Amino acid sequence: MVSLTIDGRNITVAEGTTILEAANQLGIKIPTLCWLEKVSPTGACRVCAVEVEGVDRTMTACNTPVKEGINVTTQSEKIFAIRRKVMELMLVNHPLDCPVCDAGGECDLQDSCYKLDVPKQEYSALLERRQIRYNWSLLESDPNRCILCEKCVKVDHEIVGCDAIAVVNRGEAAIIDTVDGKPLQCEFCGNCIAACPTGTLISKPFKFRGRPWSFTVTKSICGFCSSGCQIEYHSRNNRVERVTSDDTTYNSGNLCINGRFGYSYLNSEKRLNVPMVGGAKSDWNGAIGFAVGKLQEIIKTNGAAAVAGIGSPRVTNEESFLFQKLLREGVGTGNIDSEARLGYAQTRTILWERLGSSGAGSSIDRLDRAGAILVLGCDLNAESTGMEYRVIKAATKNDASLILANQRDVKLKKFANVHLKYRPGSELALVNGLIQAIIAEGLENREFVASKTSGFDALKNSLSGKPLADLAAAAGVTEAELIEAARYLGGKADVAIVFGADVIRGVACSDTVRAIADLALLLGCTAGGQGGVFPVEQKNNIQGMLDMGVSPDFLPGYKAVSTPGKNLWQIVEGMEQGSIKALYLLGCNPLVSFPESARIKAALTKLDLLIVQDIQAGDLTAMAHVVFPGAAAAEKNGTFTTPDNRVQCLNRAVTPPGEAREDWDILAEVYSRLTGKPHARSVAEVTAELKEVAGIYGGSCQVSEGRCSGLVKTMPLAPSAYSFGTLTSLPVATTQPYTLSVGAIGFHNGTMSTASENNLTVSPEGYIEISAGDAARLGIADGARIKVSSPVGSMSGPARVTGRLQAGLLFAPHHFAALNASALLPAGANLVGVTVEKG
Repeated sequence: MVSLTIDGRNITVAEGTTILEAANQLGIKIPTLCWLEKVSPTGACRVCAVEVEGVDRTMTACNTPVKEGINVTTQSEKIFAIRRKVMELMLVNHPLDCPVCDAGGECDLQDSCYKLDVPKQEYSALLERRQIRYNWSLLESDPNRCILCEKCVKVDHEIVGCDAIAVVNRGEAAIIDTVDGKPLQCEFCGNCIAACPTGTLISKPFKFRGRPWSFTVTKSICGFCSSGCQIEYHSRNNRVERVTSDDTTYNSGNLCINGRFGYSYLNSEKRLNVPMVGGAKSDWNGAIGFAVGKLQEIIKTNGAAAVAGIGSPRVTNEESFLFQKLLREGVGTGNIDSEARLGYAQTRTILWERLGSSGAGSSIDRLDRAGAILVLGCDLNAESTGMEYRVIKAATKNDASLILANQRDVKLKKFANVHLKYRPGSELALVNGLIQAIIAEGLENREFVASKTSGFDALKNSLSGKPLADLAAAAGVTEAELIEAARYLGGKADVAIVFGADVIRGVACSDTVRAIADLALLLGCTAGGQGGVFPVEQKNNIQGMLDMGVSPDFLPGYKAVSTPGKNLWQIVEGMEQGSIKALYLLGCNPLVSFPESARIKAALTKLDLLIVQDIQAGDLTAMAHVVFPGAAAAEKNGTFTTPDNRVQCLNRAVTPPGEAREDWDILAEVYSRLTGKPHARSVAEVTAELKEVAGIYGGSCQVSEGRCSGLVKTMPLAPSAYSFGTLTSLPVATTQPYTLSVGAIGFHNGTMSTASENNLTVSPEGYIEISAGDAARLGIADGARIKVSSPVGSMSGPARVTGRLQAGLLFAPHHFAALNASALLPAGANLVGVTVEKG
């Protein structure tokens, strides 16, 4: 610890603390311009100048570490004069174009001038006008306004890890640009725009939309991925014009392209704004009346079991609760499921049984402080960018070991100590190999294993017939790589295991998750401590949807059902066989995002009643007998629950378009007209009811500074003892010459973002990635159309030749309806053997 004096006040702080940080602890405010708390200091602007007794020049408080016994002065006439002079010199090269600058009203440079009493420029210079970058997507760069604070570069390098921009040239010619003038290789997250203290970097979609004070700002929660980022909607005339996030939020103000720019889907021309019956416009009374009458007719003729529903991770907890209530109490059927059946539902159940955790056992901010992190079968950049930022922080700022296990080269590779590029579909063999290597090297957490587990000897015995060499060969890696990874993981106090779609939606999901649970026990990283086990889901409220009982296997709060209903694939079979006559689809589109979508589409044509409640028009709504136009996340109140069990409130920023209504309101009226019982009149009523019925929540919504804290989900106590499993058999590899992997990319989330003009600016269509070697063998050029076929479907699209893939592996994003890559997948898999031809 170090003791010092600041403005006559004594303080003791940790070694390495800067003068600025020490002053902040005392409540002493030193002006800054280039300083940003979440990145390393630069000391470029020198506005934070302070005096240190015995030093003959001023020091920059932001990057000067404290020393024992120093006496610091932050407020004096001399210092004020120096700071004013610094600002005046800074303005020499800064154009006074505030009236037309988009940063006007929220410009840090402008604010600093007012605070430091710098009303005019005392100096002048001959300025060389520099070229404005109009050719970048989503952001515009005007180097003439730049003060070279480097905050944008620091955010890009240290938080996003993208390295898209840098300080180029030297002296007066220095600007922020791409290296060597190359095209912008960017994730378009817009975090650099948020960090910019001037109007140098601005949002192109927001340009000239208006001054910041002319918008209503509504604090809410992002409705895209499951990171649960806290955001602010800026709206005017019932239209969201931009999204921001400040640095005091849980996500430290960091967003991805979907969170910052994806809002334009709200204003899509394809938005549903009027109820439809039989393809014709209707009113709400007629549409709900038709749907209820048809449901009653089907129930009377065929029984309640002839009705089913498929829910959505896009809607709120309150809406999912009402959806299952409508089906179970209103209709009398337990046939209810969702896309969680593609893997997350099974994953949650296994983690509950083996580790006592519902979803992740720890909150995702624990990743920041982990000593070692294993990211397995997951492209965090595409599946949960907010978690990726935390992993990068742990690896680069806190010296965490990072082991990346992925069948492709994904972004995290450049931060990884070890990259286990395994054979597609061999996640189970890889995890078993890591377990074997940790035991062989004696790296297990012996204290935890001895005191809190049983079955360790049985686990070792089950592995004895599987030499490490065999497991490595099955996984397509080497023994040495497994041992190296084991050494990085073993012996660490706080280990985090993060796994995603390649595990959760893989053919061996259940066995692999059980093996991951064994690995977690071996390393002592179960729920409750730092680190932990983190399943990653791409959509925002899949955990809350399951909490609300949108499943045939349990009621809200995971209470037992007397007789389970049909699951997703049993519902599809029921439609094919004619036993399911009516289907209610809430906020989901199985024609694009589900495997075997051609089969599902054919099954839908056999229904007597298809109700679609959604926000976008498309092939699915064209098939529907009844269409209810619902509301998007910015247009409703309610709560979302992240996979790490944070319950957060969203606040309505705008109203739904046209005659569209909030989904809870639609469901409540359908329930009321079907049962004759009164329905909820507010979201608060539904929240109170689900809290009582589910029995897994405490507390109540508390609003502070415009942001609601939400309910508190009651987590189960960590088990006093855990049990190891045993090694299971390995899945059979594909026999086709090529293997197709279908997954997410960072520029989109689900299918919702494909209605966003902003996202389509940088990622307008689907494509099929193929390795350079395979492309050369097949005579396929980059951009040429190819046809890929599996036993259940085919697709044609442009080839993207890449060095990220191993030979024999193809990859296609699942977001685009025109490509419809998921149509090639069989049920219960995210890999499939395919043939490839020019197309």
